[in-house]
Amino acid sequence: MIRQSFSHVRTWVFDLDNTLYPPAARLFDQIEVRMTRFVMQALGVEQDRANHLRKHYWHTYGTTLAGLMREHDVDPGPYLEEVHDITFDTLEPDPHLAALITNLPGRKIVYTNGTAPYAAQVLKARGLDAAFDALYGVEHADFAPKPERAAFEAVFSRDGVDTRAAAMFEDDIRNLSEPHAMGMRTVHVAPKAVKAEHIHHHTDDLAAFLARLT
Repeated sequence: MIRQSFSHVRTWVFDLDNTLYPPAARLFDQIEVRMTRFVMQALGVEQDRANHLRKHYWHTYGTTLAGLMREHDVDPGPYLEEVHDITFDTLEPDPHLAALITNLPGRKIVYTNGTAPYAAQVLKARGLDAAFDALYGVEHADFAPKPERAAFEAVFSRDGVDTRAAAMFEDDIRNLSEPHAMGMRTVHVAPKAVKAEHIHHHTDDLAAFLARLT
């Protein structure tokens, strides 16, 4: 039955962080440290205040960057370069997942609130780079983040995605609301299931889920 519910899909859209690699890799531990440090330096605040603002802006605007841009007119370039300057030693190649994604019928793309160059590094470390046709980052939506409708529209328009024949895989349930409204099949990829009207499917094992589709 699950396979039939994806029979119309011709574009497969995947989030990156904690979706195409397991949360146990903890890349965001590194990124969050750098985010907090950037906020401290950019706004001249102490660590506790910077950490609070980092979380507050993420909850309020979808990303910390969006809050910094809107409330403090921060230049996104230096921020994105700084927070993504991390190591990828905890990532391991996953040839099985690569094969499953490659075998999906149609076009496969990555869309992340990070940057495309950062996504390319993650995919290379995971051995998934050859499985995708295109990578899109926040820069391709003029730095508007998921879950904003305008961000999805900008990226999907750029790629020519027919949302009525597309599926979205994402770990953050907020980022599945607009894809659902746009007619996409939505899959929540996370350790714990969350009930929401805009989530069609949940999985805690992306490879196992994709295996059921092919």
